[in-house]
Amino acid sequence: MKSERDKRRNDYTKLKRELFLRMLLIVFATAATVIFLRFVIQKNFSVGDSIVRFLMTAFDLRENVAVLIYRSVFYSNIEIITFIVILVFVVILLNLSTSWFTKYFDEVSAGMDKLVEESAAEIALSPELDFMENKLNQIKNNLEKQKKAALEAEQRKNDLVVYLAHDIKTPLTSVIGYLSLLDEAPDMPPEQKAKYVGITLEKAYRLEELINEFFEITRFNLQTIVLNKEKINLQFMLQQLADEFYPMLAPQAKQVSVNVPDGLTLWGDADKLARVFNNILKNAIAYSYENSVIDIAAGQQDKTMVITFTNQGDPIPQKKLETIFEKFYRLDSARSTNTGGAGLGLAIAQEIVKAHDGTISVESNPENTTFTVKIPL
Repeated sequence: MKSERDKRRNDYTKLKRELFLRMLLIVFATAATVIFLRFVIQKNFSVGDSIVRFLMTAFDLRENVAVLIYRSVFYSNIEIITFIVILVFVVILLNLSTSWFTKYFDEVSAGMDKLVEESAAEIALSPELDFMENKLNQIKNNLEKQKKAALEAEQRKNDLVVYLAHDIKTPLTSVIGYLSLLDEAPDMPPEQKAKYVGITLEKAYRLEELINEFFEITRFNLQTIVLNKEKINLQFMLQQLADEFYPMLAPQAKQVSVNVPDGLTLWGDADKLARVFNNILKNAIAYSYENSVIDIAAGQQDKTMVITFTNQGDPIPQKKLETIFEKFYRLDSARSTNTGGAGLGLAIAQEIVKAHDGTISVESNPENTTFTVKIPL
């Protein structure tokens, strides 16, 4: 803490040195002026002669009258005149010094104006203000990064709305189409009617899911995560989760293998952690190969519970690994109508894990992709 204060104090060294030298210069200049004026006025009689000649020439006075005026007006008030001349000189010096000092404020003000400019040029100040120059450039860089991040987030959100609007229109068109067929053909064979009703219901469920994702966006931005912690049987939770996804796994011959020791327990919010594992498993299913096995494992390491989800699929590029937990981010930019989501699943999972003081991470290589959740015991 002390070294930080010393560093901050040393930031002003150049400025203080410059100010000290300027003030020292004013003091010496003032002292030199006083000595010089007193010497010139009191010791150099040619000045008196010059004044007498000026009075004689300018006002057409006799020499004795001019000398009398000089002695009564100038010579007898030499101290006052000297003081006035010195005062005027000091005022001029102080004014020049003040103008010099206020230029720093002008530079800082101009630098602050550049903070909001689009120009990529860095802010440049006088060498004495290098500490302020560094701080202003740091603020400028931070503002540019925040602005860029905000624009990217807004663009992703706009893209999301467009995607969801398109996806909503697709099942809605199917629902309207099949309902129209049922309405136009009341004597339709029961088998065909049942088929159309089944398709309509499936599309209606999909429509409901997409609409719920719109609400999810608002809830994600506004809600504060409140945890209701309890003792969780981790093996039972993960096995039940795997069983619930069977309808999604079967069509592509995918399987889920749960390797969790019996009796392994975790202290946390069961509903919210189930949502975390649900989102991770759903992502693993969506991006794994057909006829592959998704492995779920859990174990205790020191005072931390480690849960991993490993799937075999195309590797995730390193650049995308760094942003995979961002809001509205999706690996598949093309978005499949059947599997596409709002891009909130992993972002929400991360928020819930953070609320449990844990961490969530992902690693990917050509063989497999592994999501790891660590929650303190």
